[in-house]
Amino acid sequence: MTELVLDNAMLVLSDRVAPGYVVCRGGMIAAVGRGVAGAPGALDLEGDYLLPGLVELHTDNLERHVAPRPGVRWPIDAAVLGHDAQVAAAGITTVCDALAVVDRSDSPIRGDILRDATSAVDRARARGLFRAEHFLHLRCEVSYAEVVEVTEALMTTPTVRIVSLMDHTPGQRQFGTVEQYRAYYQGRFGYSDAEMLAVIDRRVADQQRYAAVNRRRLAELCRGRGLALASHDDGTKEHVDEAVSLGMTMAEFPTTREAARLAHEQGMGVIMGAPNVVRGGSHTGNVSARMLAEDAVLDMLSSDYVPSSLLHAAFLLHAQVGISLPEVVAMVSETPARQLGLEDRGRIAEGRRADLVRVRLVDGMPVARQVWRTGVQVA
Repeated sequence: MTELVLDNAMLVLSDRVAPGYVVCRGGMIAAVGRGVAGAPGALDLEGDYLLPGLVELHTDNLERHVAPRPGVRWPIDAAVLGHDAQVAAAGITTVCDALAVVDRSDSPIRGDILRDATSAVDRARARGLFRAEHFLHLRCEVSYAEVVEVTEALMTTPTVRIVSLMDHTPGQRQFGTVEQYRAYYQGRFGYSDAEMLAVIDRRVADQQRYAAVNRRRLAELCRGRGLALASHDDGTKEHVDEAVSLGMTMAEFPTTREAARLAHEQGMGVIMGAPNVVRGGSHTGNVSARMLAEDAVLDMLSSDYVPSSLLHAAFLLHAQVGISLPEVVAMVSETPARQLGLEDRGRIAEGRRADLVRVRLVDGMPVARQVWRTGVQVA
């Protein structure tokens, strides 16, 4: 059996940071020791940090590889592998690729790639082409008339692990005002004023007609299949209460301090975007992730649209907010793994999977220098 010894490292363990070494056999961590092993053939990490492989619950990064420029569509299988290489290089060894179930007229790119991307992820996984381990996260727009039927069909894919329920109707949640919505979508899609007004009117009408019943039906489907269920962009007490009543266990990107606090108090895992931390605030003007970390109501981070932000944000919260390194590393490894029901990873400990990341601080910025999944170097 092939043995890998990672020596002379600063191990980020669940309760402390300590100098030590890790022995990997058969894809698992066989031993964790203090000091320097000095074993023949050991890889000297030169005092770099050794972290558990990062676990990503929500990334839109695949979309950027499929549509790298306006009007450009990249071959889907190549796009999936390009995305995989990027997340692995960022230290992410388990990733949930977020694919949106939306009305194509509202989001043409997302509507076009949904089924092709799902199939491409399954093909690459079956052929053993991935560096990271990939699952699927279905982002369901509850005001979309056909969302339940489309989602139910996709749930037969064994890689689906998370479903999140979204409502991007202008004037609430992520877009607290119609003006916010107008600025975002006109900037993204180039709508004229008349086109934008028509979109807004239709979105409001669709929400009133479909959202409530679709939200309940999707929650029932997920509970029946044992899938992790997340709310999205909660902004009020009513949003949080509804999410809890429907059995949701995660609150993705709450938009207000109050909603995040209430979700956390009711046992939901609060997820915020790592880019929010790195940039110092939300790009749409919602609550700061750093503020929620200071309030001790932030449980997990997601790289969202920048894979490298996951590692970067964890170290920023350690340096700037004073959260211990074991605690911030758990936010991007063990805690999200537990939300997926993956108890075999997310911690450097005997009997866990040998998913590991070597990290060096360069002028205060963490750099992933080497990455292993099940003891095999993937980046």
